[in-house]
Amino acid sequence: MQLAWNPKDEAFRAELVAFLDEHVPAEAAEGFDYADATNGGEELLPDWARAWQAKLFDHGWMVPGYPPELGGRNCTPVQTLIYLEEMASRRVLRSFHFPGYAIVAPSLLEFGTDAQKELAPAAIRGDTVWCIGMSEPNAGSDLAGLQTRADVYDDRFVINGQKVWTSYAMISQKCFCYVRTDPTAPKHRGISLVILDMDTPGIEIRPLRHLSGVSGFAEVFFTDVEVPRDNLVGELNGGWRITQGSLAHERAGLWVDGVARLETTIGGLVDLARRLGVDHDATVRRRIATLSERAASLRSLGYKGFASFAQGSSAPEHSFMKMATSELSKECFEYGIELQGTYGVVIDPEWADGENGRWAHGFLTSFAGTIAGGSSEIQRNIIAQRVLGLPRGA
Repeated sequence: MQLAWNPKDEAFRAELVAFLDEHVPAEAAEGFDYADATNGGEELLPDWARAWQAKLFDHGWMVPGYPPELGGRNCTPVQTLIYLEEMASRRVLRSFHFPGYAIVAPSLLEFGTDAQKELAPAAIRGDTVWCIGMSEPNAGSDLAGLQTRADVYDDRFVINGQKVWTSYAMISQKCFCYVRTDPTAPKHRGISLVILDMDTPGIEIRPLRHLSGVSGFAEVFFTDVEVPRDNLVGELNGGWRITQGSLAHERAGLWVDGVARLETTIGGLVDLARRLGVDHDATVRRRIATLSERAASLRSLGYKGFASFAQGSSAPEHSFMKMATSELSKECFEYGIELQGTYGVVIDPEWADGENGRWAHGFLTSFAGTIAGGSSEIQRNIIAQRVLGLPRGA
């Protein structure tokens, strides 16, 4: 048995590699490192990143599986996987603005009206910046518990409530906002999705500043915000169904980047061990080998889930992948701190033992990965119920 890509797929890879070699901007050439808490600085969407996203769209490399008018080239699922792996191996981001092309556009194309579908190309190209109104103070990973209310009238909705941890809210033109339109229905069945223009009267945005000084999230408050009834996406009280589609699109490709980052981090552990002179220590070698084996297992599991997803089936593996990659990432960065010993928690460049605080930054940042996109606790519940078939707790 020979496991290899066919000539057509290798030709696809060669065309992609040639494009990247010629066009990747200098700012992205060294690869994005999530362990660097200062990456991107205060600017959430730098001009060069927006130009890069537009270039990918215009050349059919933004979402290759889409048709050309949506920034793609009608490639096959296997070619999509090749594309994702090549981008991940170079640590080159398609976009600093994930919600637009990965959540909003697929949802509009699947559930939107003809007029709403016309918003998808600008979301994919990055011409329109979107935020996602899901999390609330008392409804984080438990989206069904959201309380932001939309009173329903014949021609409009009137929205009151609050969202939190809303990425890009400070610079967004539009919001994909999940609201409760039927408070009497079971909590999963009374949710609707509406499109908000972020300059609508009654919307107040308060940035949330990280410990690093960057403001990547915001609180968003709604006070009698009027939204045209035509801005409803999908059916009234049918928002929960859209969230499942949105998150499926999100996780279908996220695992590739997650595993690639794990492999890069483990490679960093190998380099660190060699630099510290402990690479021949049997305990260190065994620990790094175990981390590497787990990452390889996750890659294989990701292939299995991707194959199911590409054939139109559900891919419960992706819920496990999201949880497992984020938890393993945290473990890898923690081991990097352990290898450094007393220098592990030092982030001052002058005293950080040549690592510039990478392992400490990475460890602290890794906790966010266990929350964003659905916390590990929620993923465990999904796995228990939908994969293992265990009953719900009383």
